[in-house]
Amino acid sequence: MRPSLFTATARGTFSGPGISCQCAVGRSGILLAEQKREGDGASPLGSWPMRRVFYRPDRVGRPDTILPCIALKQHDGWCDQPGHILYNRPVSLPFSGHHEVLWRDDSIYDIIVELGHNDNPVRHGLGSAVFLHVARPDYPATEGCIALSMPDLRQVLQQCDEQSELKICF
Repeated sequence: MRPSLFTATARGTFSGPGISCQCAVGRSGILLAEQKREGDGASPLGSWPMRRVFYRPDRVGRPDTILPCIALKQHDGWCDQPGHILYNRPVSLPFSGHHEVLWRDDSIYDIIVELGHNDNPVRHGLGSAVFLHVARPDYPATEGCIALSMPDLRQVLQQCDEQSELKICF
């Protein structure tokens, strides 16, 4: 079986096996991965493995996917502090370093796909928490992630396997 390759473009289009839809990309557009910096608002150019899925069990059911799935808890976060030993890794809150809260009041992190950007090895300051997640209405730009509507994200996850990748391109 060939791995599923999905593509997100700077023009806000997303495609892959059985899907073609709208997406949101970073507010600063797309940058070469080597140029990406923490907090720059850019989505990193390249092909990124789809590692695992996090979801809010109080709001949505477990996604239909063979990717590993983890139910979020209220104390889940993600370290985005360059130089911290846990940079670009999940953390448990409260956490003394700078971090993102994964259990959010809005719905954009109801389903999160962890992308393998800057994770093997982690290079401090070159970007963290690059996810595929739920888009806000009207698809405004993200902080560097790729975002899809909930139905489109669920459809993508149904097509994923352990070899699936998201290619972010111009």
